[in-house]
Amino acid sequence: NMLFLQANAMSTAESTTEVKQESLSIMSLILDGGLANTIIIGVLFLMLATAIYIYFERTFAISSAKRIDANFMSVIRDNIASGRIEAAKNLCLQYNSPVARLVGKGISRIGKPIDDIHKAIENAGSLEVYKLEKNVSLLATLAGVGPMIGFLGTVVGMVMSFHAMATNGQADMSILAGGIYTAMTTTVAGLIVGIVAYLAYNHLVMRINNVTQKLEATTVDFLDMLNEPI
Repeated sequence: NMLFLQANAMSTAESTTEVKQESLSIMSLILDGGLANTIIIGVLFLMLATAIYIYFERTFAISSAKRIDANFMSVIRDNIASGRIEAAKNLCLQYNSPVARLVGKGISRIGKPIDDIHKAIENAGSLEVYKLEKNVSLLATLAGVGPMIGFLGTVVGMVMSFHAMATNGQADMSILAGGIYTAMTTTVAGLIVGIVAYLAYNHLVMRINNVTQKLEATTVDFLDMLNEPI
C-alpha cells in the first residue's frame, strides 16, 4: 500500500509539473521573446488603444451631430415663409449640429441666385463631412499596418531563434520551437489590432454615410423651400 501511495504521489507531482510547464501566461509570452518582441508588442498595444479611442471619440461626435429637433425644418419653413429671416438664423445658431449650420449657411445667402445658394450649401456640407471624418482614415491605416508589424515581430523572433541555434552549434528543436511560439504572439497581437481597427473603420464610415445622406436630404428640402411660391 505504501508503495502504491508513493507511486500515485509521484505521478501526481509529475502531472502537476507537466501542467505548469504547458500553461502559458500572456506576460511570459511577451517578456520571453526578448527586447524586440516586447517593443513590438508595446507598439501594437498603443495602436490598439489609439484605434479604440478614435472609434469612441468619433462615435460620440457623430451621435451628437445627428441630434436635432424633429420640427427644426418646419419652424425654419414657417419663419422663412413669414419673412422672419433673423429668427430663422437665430434658430440655426441654437443648434450645434451640421444640419443647422448647413441651413444657416443657406439662410445667410437668401436673396442671391439659387445656384449661389446651392453652391454655398454644398461647400458647407463638404466641410461638415470633413469634420466628421477626422482621424477616421487613421483607423484604415492601423487596420493595414497592425498585421504587418505583427508579422515583422514574428520574423524577427524566428531570426533570433535560428541565430541562437547557430550560436549553440547544434540543432536544438526545443530552442527553435520555443522561439517560434513566442514570436507568433506578435502576429496574434497584430491581427487583433487589424481586426478591431477594420471593424471600427467600417462602422464609422457607415454612420458618416448616414449623416451625409441626411445633409443631402436637408439641402434638397431647403432648396425646395426657397422655390415654393409665396
